[in-house]
Amino acid sequence: MPAILLSTLGWSAPDGTAVLAGLDFRFAPERIGLIGRNGVGKSNLLALIAGERTPTHGHVTIDGRIAVLRQNLEPAPGATIADLFDAREALAVIDRAEVGSATLDELDACDWTLPARIADALADVALSTDPATPLATLSGGQRTRAALAAALFTQPDFLLLDEPTNHLDAEGRDAVIALLARWRGGAIVVSHDRALLETMDAIAELTTLGIARYGGNWSAYAARKALELAAAHHDLDHAEKQASTLSRKTQQLTERKQRRDGAGKRDAAKGGMPRILMGQRKQQAEQSGGDAVRRAGQQQDEARQAIDAARARIEILEPIRIALPSANVAPGRIILTLDAVTAGHVPDRPILHDISLTISGPERVAITGANGSGKSTLLRLIAGDLSPMAGRVHRPVDCALLDQDVALLDPMRSIADNFARLHPGTTRNAVHSALARFRFRADLALQQVGTLSGGQRLRAGLACVLGGTAPPPLLLLDEPTNHLDLDSIAAIEQGLNAYDGALLVVSHDAAFLDAIGITRRIALPL
Repeated sequence: MPAILLSTLGWSAPDGTAVLAGLDFRFAPERIGLIGRNGVGKSNLLALIAGERTPTHGHVTIDGRIAVLRQNLEPAPGATIADLFDAREALAVIDRAEVGSATLDELDACDWTLPARIADALADVALSTDPATPLATLSGGQRTRAALAAALFTQPDFLLLDEPTNHLDAEGRDAVIALLARWRGGAIVVSHDRALLETMDAIAELTTLGIARYGGNWSAYAARKALELAAAHHDLDHAEKQASTLSRKTQQLTERKQRRDGAGKRDAAKGGMPRILMGQRKQQAEQSGGDAVRRAGQQQDEARQAIDAARARIEILEPIRIALPSANVAPGRIILTLDAVTAGHVPDRPILHDISLTISGPERVAITGANGSGKSTLLRLIAGDLSPMAGRVHRPVDCALLDQDVALLDPMRSIADNFARLHPGTTRNAVHSALARFRFRADLALQQVGTLSGGQRLRAGLACVLGGTAPPPLLLLDEPTNHLDLDSIAAIEQGLNAYDGALLVVSHDAAFLDAIGITRRIALPL
């Protein structure tokens, strides 16, 4: 039976930083979702399995054939869909055969079924295009789907997929999810897409402590994690009660020792007992009482450590909870009006045509549409970064745009410095208090933005935008869950649920849109 075996596998970055250490795991021919926080080494693990990186120690044993779908497909100049299938020459031979210019040897080697099989593979990912199509003319989502079709075309025993639904529109995303739901071979899928994870046979969670398997799909994993959170709360309650009991015990022992010491001094003052005997009894009493107090103190320390461990576990398992000032958006207040707007980046080729839209009050609106329909362009237009070619944009309130790169933050500055820049006059204590609500406590607030992971950067962006005394009445988000781990997505959802202003978000993540309470969806035409 095909299998992938990790044996004490470890890998360190070029600077010597240990990323993966001592991994022991067996991947069976099942669909397994690989999850974990950003930076824990998920993509590095796929690269080690694919043979693209060499382990620092340990080894990977593969029994079977693998195919890899990389996260970012950058096409070579002149590359076509046929190149993804390694079929350019074979298709060229068929073309020459059809016009009568092929050699006898070429005719003997012709695979006349190849064009139909490639077309079927592309149709499985909802693509209907000629294999000669240059990759450069396809959107990022279309290239991802074509690459997945090519990977499946080789009939591997294992698929290695790194965020396969990133940058896909709804049609492409649904096609990939449906395809993997039908797949009966092995698959290792790094993803934060909960709809995709629902199709998995098992979940593997990668942490700094190792890798653990959870049977079942995302819902089964989430239920198990909920039980772990409940257990952590129980452990905290037990540890706090034990600490309280030990505190009382230590106090009683201390008071008892003090009474004994006082009685001994009074007896010594009266005389009547030989001095040497008095000294022996005093030493014994002090040693006995002191040992009891020290034991109780040690037990108290252990109880406090148990409390700290339980609280740390809860903080890891429990979603972030945020309280924010009000954006003061009254129901019915006009936040945004687009009146017959036409816009784009190229003067004679607008991507948006005759778009009209009104947002009033604290509405939560999702913008959807196929790749290339102008969703990001629309947000830039609303934010004021782009002027309309025709029509009118009326936005009588302040807004903030958080794109995938969180460009409003200076990557060379710390989170705290960015907050202070965006909220002039805020005291240092107020800056750190606001950032702490988003779990950027103490030194974490001093991290340089450019060193943050994608999830940390977006959370920092939300903290800097929403953490002030007056959050903007309108918040614009462009594919906020791309490249985020599941813990980060949960934190972002909690932050947005605490925000009471108007929200306009571009996203194809249905679970995310449901979680943040979207009330209206608008689809842009292609």
